[in-house]
Amino acid sequence: MIAADTSTWIAFLQGEEGRDTQLLQQALADRQVLMVPAVLAELLSDPGLSSGVAETLAEVPLMDSTPGYWQRAGFLRAKALAKKRRARLADALIAQSCIDHKVFLLTRDRDFRVFSAAAGIDLLVEA
Repeated sequence: MIAADTSTWIAFLQGEEGRDTQLLQQALADRQVLMVPAVLAELLSDPGLSSGVAETLAEVPLMDSTPGYWQRAGFLRAKALAKKRRARLADALIAQSCIDHKVFLLTRDRDFRVFSAAAGIDLLVEA
């Protein structure tokens, strides 16, 4: 199973090429994608998003939060901030969801590397 960050989903929806979008397309075909709730919220925040795309995104199985999720996400972000690294809250929530579900994360956002160093999240960062 894999998950994709907002950056990869946007690239995919815009038809951009990349290893991340190819892997996402294949995983979707194989029904091996889980949607991170924070990513879904970010995607649905686009006022220009068509209702058809919104419905399709909502059909991707959604990860559930596990007991202690919010605390673990806070501590994960604190580890990154302690290293004087950029650590946005949404990124910490996305990373913690993937860690909890042992899911590989596709992203174009290099900021996730700090979470890989702090907690060992499996990433493919498409630069």
